[in-house]
Amino acid sequence: MRMYDIILKKRGGGELTPVEIGFFVDGYTSGEIPDYQASALMMAVYFRGMTEAETACLTMAMARSGDQVDLSSIPGVKADKHSTGGVGDKTTLIAAPVAAACGVPVAKMSGRGLGHTGGTVDKLESIPGLCTSMDRERFLEQVRRVGLCVAGQSGNLAPADKKLYALRDVTATVDSMPLIAASIMSKKIAAGSDAIVLDVKTGSGAFMKTEEQALALAREMVAIGENVGRRVTALITDMDMPLGHCIGNALEVMEAVEVLRGGGPEDLARVSLELAANMLHLAGKGELPACRALAREAISSGRALEKLCQMAAAQGGDARVLEDFSLFPKAALCREVLAEQSGYLAAVDTEACGTASVLLGAGREKKGDAVDHAAGIVMLKKPGDRVEKGEALARLYTSCEERFAQGRERYLKALTFAEEPPAPRELILARVGRDGTERPE
Repeated sequence: MRMYDIILKKRGGGELTPVEIGFFVDGYTSGEIPDYQASALMMAVYFRGMTEAETACLTMAMARSGDQVDLSSIPGVKADKHSTGGVGDKTTLIAAPVAAACGVPVAKMSGRGLGHTGGTVDKLESIPGLCTSMDRERFLEQVRRVGLCVAGQSGNLAPADKKLYALRDVTATVDSMPLIAASIMSKKIAAGSDAIVLDVKTGSGAFMKTEEQALALAREMVAIGENVGRRVTALITDMDMPLGHCIGNALEVMEAVEVLRGGGPEDLARVSLELAANMLHLAGKGELPACRALAREAISSGRALEKLCQMAAAQGGDARVLEDFSLFPKAALCREVLAEQSGYLAAVDTEACGTASVLLGAGREKKGDAVDHAAGIVMLKKPGDRVEKGEALARLYTSCEERFAQGRERYLKALTFAEEPPAPRELILARVGRDGTERPE
């Protein structure tokens, strides 16, 4: 078998066989197939696309290219969730403890933030002492004992994806729907869970800027799941404004805890509960209405917050901070951003808000950058709110004056004002499952 023939076949619109796809993935991962031939195939896929069967084969070949997590020692249906990335998106810190409190084991591997989006690992590490790096046996033992573990990706998980993503990033082939779907799902499948709920964001703060793009990606990923025997559901959720009021690591943990206490922002609570309900549904806990009721009860009873505290303690964290926020790290500076005009806050460039948070120190612009866990933004006004000139729009937390000036400038540029309030937006736009696409009633 020759790589030349595989490139030629796909360039001509042919459907690659599982053997051909496996030959490519194995050869590229081992270094036997050079970058220039892999680039040629990626470009052919970009223009010619892939069938559902091809995309599923590519996903599984990538998942098998390295370590695969065996969760069979954990009783029951194991559930996972994945977000395509957003600003203020701390739903894992709510949905995962809710699911675990309802008896569904959650063995989740999460990433760090990069660019304008935050990472769950960074948020958790704002809890003093909490460790997200652990070996496989400790990870499994914690899920068996606590029912919940959220850790950083460990071992050699889907190395083919890492190599291919780096190549796509420099060859203008990132935005190919089959390649995006295979990249995400290969890591989720290698992580071993039986049921996967996907939160596909759309809007100014998401990688999928339009609902149509988000739906296309969701359908690709659900189809992959069905083709490889996993239970998968995707929710299309709005990211045209940050989720909740807080952007930044410790700030977001505190806001997640407020939701687990039964309060917190309505938008964050609604999306998190719907994700949790879908995790419970895929795990066989009942139909969606019953699972929503289970999720609400897990919060109202305090069991979900207790589960988060148990997880934090098991991972070496000082769980007292989840009861007493004064024990979280404190920013050196806290300054308000004041409105320079009156009117209604009509829109927010969510990506720019995320960038403002990075400038304050809450995120990283490149891998290896240090993160200030106390830095970030608390939005005091969100789209639809009336604002008077001189009124506080937000509180910015950072370590130095220079960062404050940069963050303030970027944040103000992200806001659009109008004389009339904007039309309300739907938070959950669609649900994509094995039976098709459903719209909210």
